[in-house]
Amino acid sequence: MSKTAHERIDAFFILHAGRADSWRNVENIASRWQAGKSCPEELKAALADLAVLEEFHASPGPKIMRLLHEHMKNDDVKGTHGLIRRISEAVLMNRDLTESTDESGAGETDFAELLPNAFGFGEHKRPSFETLFVTAQPQERWPALCDEIRHMRRREDEFIYEPVFVSSFEDAFCAAIVNPRIAAVVTTDDMTYRSRHDAPVLRELLDPILHYRSDEGSGIDLARILKTIRPELDIYLLSDRNVEAIAGDPKADCIRRIFYAVEEPLELHLSILEGIAARYETPFFDNLKKYAQRPIGTFHALPIARGKSVFKSEWIRDMGEFYGINLFLAESSATTGGLDSLLEPTGNIKKAQEYAARAFGAQRVFFVTNGTSTSNKMVVQALMKPGDIAIVDRNCHKSHHYGMVLSGGQPLYVEAFPLTRYSMYGAVPLQAIKKAMLDLKAEGRLDKLRLLDLTNCTFDGHMYNTRRVMEECLAIKPDLIFLWDEAWSGFAHWSPFLRPRTAMGAAHVLEEWMRSPEAIHSYERQQAEIGKSPSEDVLLKTRLVPDPRKIRLRVYQTNSTHKSMSAIRQGSMVLVHDVDFAHVESQFHEAVFTHASTSPNQQLIASLDVARRQMELEGYGLVMNAISIALKIREAVNKHPLISKYFRILGADEMIPDEYRSSGFVDFLKPGTNWGDIVKAMRQDEFYLDPTRMTLVCGTAGFDGTQFKGLLASKFNIQLNKTSRNSVLLQSNINNTRSDVAHLVRVLVEISREIEDRLQAGGETVQTSFNARVKSLMEDVPDLPNFSCFHEAFRNDAGKRTVEGDIRTAFFGAYVEEDCEYLPLSSPEVDKRLKEGPELVSANFVIPYPPGFPIMVPGQVITFETIDFMRKLDVKEIHGYESAKGLKLLRADKLRGKAS
Repeated sequence: MSKTAHERIDAFFILHAGRADSWRNVENIASRWQAGKSCPEELKAALADLAVLEEFHASPGPKIMRLLHEHMKNDDVKGTHGLIRRISEAVLMNRDLTESTDESGAGETDFAELLPNAFGFGEHKRPSFETLFVTAQPQERWPALCDEIRHMRRREDEFIYEPVFVSSFEDAFCAAIVNPRIAAVVTTDDMTYRSRHDAPVLRELLDPILHYRSDEGSGIDLARILKTIRPELDIYLLSDRNVEAIAGDPKADCIRRIFYAVEEPLELHLSILEGIAARYETPFFDNLKKYAQRPIGTFHALPIARGKSVFKSEWIRDMGEFYGINLFLAESSATTGGLDSLLEPTGNIKKAQEYAARAFGAQRVFFVTNGTSTSNKMVVQALMKPGDIAIVDRNCHKSHHYGMVLSGGQPLYVEAFPLTRYSMYGAVPLQAIKKAMLDLKAEGRLDKLRLLDLTNCTFDGHMYNTRRVMEECLAIKPDLIFLWDEAWSGFAHWSPFLRPRTAMGAAHVLEEWMRSPEAIHSYERQQAEIGKSPSEDVLLKTRLVPDPRKIRLRVYQTNSTHKSMSAIRQGSMVLVHDVDFAHVESQFHEAVFTHASTSPNQQLIASLDVARRQMELEGYGLVMNAISIALKIREAVNKHPLISKYFRILGADEMIPDEYRSSGFVDFLKPGTNWGDIVKAMRQDEFYLDPTRMTLVCGTAGFDGTQFKGLLASKFNIQLNKTSRNSVLLQSNINNTRSDVAHLVRVLVEISREIEDRLQAGGETVQTSFNARVKSLMEDVPDLPNFSCFHEAFRNDAGKRTVEGDIRTAFFGAYVEEDCEYLPLSSPEVDKRLKEGPELVSANFVIPYPPGFPIMVPGQVITFETIDFMRKLDVKEIHGYESAKGLKLLRADKLRGKAS
């Protein structure tokens, strides 16, 4: 293997998209050869670099590659270029090419015959995928095996697949990584372990996991490791040994079906198709489509159903023409029959939720049609009762704070590490969480602690080491419940790099660890080391191991499916892994009844069903592409000679302080960084940066975040979501393409050139003004205020060290207008009260956008730092603050009575 190919194997996290780039490069070389500007040796070298990668793909396949080399051997320049162009287009468009061509054929006609019938013109094309076969058969037998597999295809088959053959454990692992079209794996129960290719980084990661000391690999071990990286794969095992014993092995639970040798090839073929069909089925969406085809007379309160009031109207017919007839044919009420009820699902919605649970690795999933804001409030209300304490990230989404108001839970706010220069917070250090728990324990109030509520990942891409957080917290309180708000990172389940950092991914691994003998040994070993009564200092510095016999694993994850998958706006899910869910099931349903509409949108529910299907069948490749897009954007911006003068995307070293990156990981683009470094950081570091989140600094170009966001939207049709004082957040997702990258880069070049021209034309005066503006945005930034405390009127234990408070009483206290007062922000009275008293106590939430976190909550004592920050803000949108009236405060004389 050439060094270039070797480097690609070791850097497979960008390999999928790199394959299309490589074929486009080969096409360019072939085009230059046809024009007499290149030579066949250059083309052969480029194809040689692709050779290893193409071994792991069914298309274009050996026959087409042989045909290509035959063209080259005969100096058929035109035929070579034409064939390469079509291969390149097929790879770029993610289309398959069959290998049913006559090897002696050539030119346009022969290539047309390579296209399967499924890709011809028609209303519907059968979905296609690839199946990986791990076989001990010699390589010269593979073409015959391929033909045998194709001969089993039938017209009635709902899907078609092409086979990919490998002969070793390592090659099977590589194929599953680099080829997202692989949806099923057929393996033997033993195989050669080592690849014939050199891949040292691969072995550095695999060998310690599998503890291999021989040259043979186990089919069960391969199945387990493939399920670790791609849990959606269907895996089938062929064995000529004691298949009954293998089937009874608990380790074989990751295998869909076991066959004795190859005695039933048709059954294997049908099983592969059945496995795909199980993922393809969308119970609610399928039923909704059937419902829309039925002739129904409607005599219920839904006039828009069937669309008659729309299409017969001269005045709103354009809405029907815009959305299409099916939207209206599929409208109905859950109470009319024919469709399931979201509030009390017993049929196809229940089944769709069960499929979603399977897909996301949860025990239960609940569909929500009011967004994750509602999901968060549902979970908090279901789990918290008045007086319960929850440790909460003060910078979390406002829905969590409102959930505390609704439930009567008392938030104990903990602070994330600040990124002051960019006016944003990161994530909450584990030591701060442990400190809060140990303080409660020291005060004898740990029993009141019910919930840990954190955002993962944050707006700006900070992902927790979720397993470590849960392990260490459970070591202090074994029945603590966890709520992870993963509104922005639901897609992460489909990436082997990101899944371990998700709530469900960590819960699955933690549950497996709890069942292992090593778990008890680890706990007892640590107890012997730290003693029976370790000091708080020791507990804070030690990576705590919980007692697996006492753990009650209770994990909830909220997921904005519409934010990272193909669901309609407001589509959300609640994912549950709770060993004690039966104890809260009735109150969870009450929370659903409280918040969910009795008239949910049917199309939205269907989109949740379909989004699950898509991710289970192609999510791995889509997320790989999103990561690749993000890496390309990072490189295009930070390495461009003009753009980088005014803009840059921050790396992990600027987004995560050194003390939270024990692996030493700096950035995805640091020279020499390979996927081994990425995995090491993901496993070890306290915080990890989601590569799809890109903080683009715009303050160095003289723009504040809001201003730059508006410019991109109004002039260049580029939409962004989150901003800070001097940055905007770029976010790649499964919808983005390389064309989007090109558009963004072109726009940044244009803006940079305009800045450059303006500075050159304006002379020293303009340059001085520009420098002052940049300094104001990048250096003269306000300190970020931390949460102070709740006023003693809202603290049951005012003399204690902990700072939780009765936010519910404070919130509703503001409903009594005579108990409130208003002070203008710039009023001298504000400064006087800050110095001399009485204390300023917020009557409501005050949330500036940006940065989007609450700088005041009901009942909070307002400090000088908070007022100073608010006065320095230059944003237009501050929720909870009316500039005409001023700060809404709870009157001090009323609070004194409550405190006493």
